[in-house]
This record gives sequence, C-alpha cells and structure tokens, in this order.
Amino acid sequence: MLLPTPAAHHASRSVALCALLALCAGAAHAQETTVLQTENVRYDYAQVLRVTPVYQTLTATRVEERCERTRAESRMGRVVGAVRGALTREEAEAQTDCRPVPVEREFRRPIAYDVDYVYKGSRYRSRLPEDPGNRLRIRIGVTPAVPGVRTR
Repeated sequence: MLLPTPAAHHASRSVALCALLALCAGAAHAQETTVLQTENVRYDYAQVLRVTPVYQTLTATRVEERCERTRAESRMGRVVGAVRGALTREEAEAQTDCRPVPVEREFRRPIAYDVDYVYKGSRYRSRLPEDPGNRLRIRIGVTPAVPGVRTR
C-alpha cells in the first residue's frame, strides 16, 4: 500500500481548498446577478394640443455704402444735377457724400418646437426638432419595477 507523501497531501489539500473557494465565489456571484426582463415596447398616437416654435436669433453686421445729398441742393438743383450727371459722371458723384456704414440685421430661425400633447388623459410637453402636425407618434415602454434595482 502506498502512502501519500507530505508534499502530495499538501497539494491535494490546496486543490480542494481552491475548488471550494471557486464554488463559494460562484454561488455569491449567482446571488448578485439579477436577470431583468427586456422592456415591452409599443407605439401609439397622441393628440397634439399646441406647437410653439423655439427661435434662434442671429445678428449679422454688414457694411453698406450710404450716400447723402448735399444741403445746398434744391429741387431745381437736383434736376440740373441729373442733366449734368448725364453729360459728365464726375460732376454727379461730386453732389453726394458717400461713406461706409455698418448695418446690423437680425435673423430669426426656428431651431426646435415645444409640443404640448395629451395621451390617455395625461398632458405632456416635449421639445422636438420638427413640427409633428395634429398627431404625434409616441413610444410606450413598460418594465416591471423591481425593488432595489435602479433603472435609467
């Protein structure tokens, strides 16, 4: 009969201990893992109550040339100046004072739409990139509320 050597006995105890630890870790890990059901999703339509555009206001500055007539010009002087201007271009230009002037312009453009809608008696508001019209297609997702599990 062969008796195990002390080194072989120690190695078999180490293997048994490692197997026991792995089994305990697996059981602990199995207790922490919760399987969640995927979300139940369906689509429906809600009645749109109001659509309010959200505007972005842009300011642009452009340099324009502004010309002012001299004060000494009367109505008769303008007629004479026009006749002179037809004959010589230089004299017509001499009658006006032109200078570059910065002019600010505002442009408003819709960048989104605040949409008020009702679905099964409850009112909601969402900001959407486009005007949905009279009806809004909505996504309805249902998942069970599991105590101790946080959802998004």
